[in-house]
Amino acid sequence: MEEAAGQAEEAGLASLLDRSQTQRYTGGFNPESWEQEFDKIPMFMKKSPAEIDPEENPDLACLQSIIFDEDQSPEEQANTYKNEGNEYFKEKNYKKAVISYTEGLKKKCSDQDLNAVLYTNRAAAQFYLGNYRSALSDVNAARKLKPNHLKAIIRGALCHLELKNFPEAMAWCEEGLRIDSKEKKLVETRAKADRLKRAEQRDARKAKLKEKKEQSQKEVLLTAIKERNIKLFLEASKEEDEISDVLAEMSLNGLSSDSTTGTKVYLDDNGNLNWPVLFLYPEYGQTDFISAFHEDSRFIDHIQVMFAELPPWDSERKYHPSNLELYFEDEAREEMYQLNTENTLLQVLQHQRYFVKSGTPAFLVLVKHSPFSKNYFFGKKVHRLK
Repeated sequence: MEEAAGQAEEAGLASLLDRSQTQRYTGGFNPESWEQEFDKIPMFMKKSPAEIDPEENPDLACLQSIIFDEDQSPEEQANTYKNEGNEYFKEKNYKKAVISYTEGLKKKCSDQDLNAVLYTNRAAAQFYLGNYRSALSDVNAARKLKPNHLKAIIRGALCHLELKNFPEAMAWCEEGLRIDSKEKKLVETRAKADRLKRAEQRDARKAKLKEKKEQSQKEVLLTAIKERNIKLFLEASKEEDEISDVLAEMSLNGLSSDSTTGTKVYLDDNGNLNWPVLFLYPEYGQTDFISAFHEDSRFIDHIQVMFAELPPWDSERKYHPSNLELYFEDEAREEMYQLNTENTLLQVLQHQRYFVKSGTPAFLVLVKHSPFSKNYFFGKKVHRLK
């Protein structure tokens, strides 16, 4: 009898082994989508449960029903979310911590101390995410529930410190120290806020003194320009009292105030004006720049230095000092004025038809009797200065 039973069991095992070798297992992952299927297993999920629709994942719904049992009281559910958030916080996963604390607050439990902790903890997570204003909003909410909540006060002081609200940071520290006069974090934060506030005030005083000094220098400079009867070209929208603003924009190319050099006209120690001057060579599209052209210097003196050697772009070798003529253009009248190279810069700037544009006098340099010059002057009236 026993022998017959043993034979039947062996036959059954043999039959099972035969079927396992001929039948394919159908409960495994799909080779094409195994990663997505693996990610649906709660233990191995990469997303926060709060980001997943439980209806699409019954396993998750089952697990959540155990952890966050709807039969639990709001206080119990809020506390569970708080603990979950704390775990995320320990892992420095602050975004998920914020989500968990927020879910806890949504339970609107009647335990105000627990709600204050949820707000304070969420503030801490927001703080480490760099969301200082959101963190500050949370600590204010926590203190409405629990005014003497020391952790909330500490976090609020730190938020104000990061936002550079130094007086407010100190005020929060003072309030916290009235609760616990030996709280190290508050003592340190108050000292740091006080130090930074003093530095900020010192920098503000320095900036104000610098601005006042610069404004005084501008006024002196403007007076010197007016005394010499030099005219500054202003846009139609500018008034006479805005001339000082124009002086502040004087730059290298005479066109904008964002030049890397920021070269401007200035008064030297002897009370003489030194101007940035631009020379234009329209025939070749070239320019030269003199950063400090003394008002009593002659044009010929600069020309001889500039063309002591012929420039590489002068392919015809014709830009010799004796071959050059200098002009400025009266755009309003479409007329040209030829300079006497023996003139000083001041003599030219004092001409009744010369206007300094953007703080940088500019002059055209052309070759005498050249085809380009004849074509350039075609249709224009040319005056010669004495």
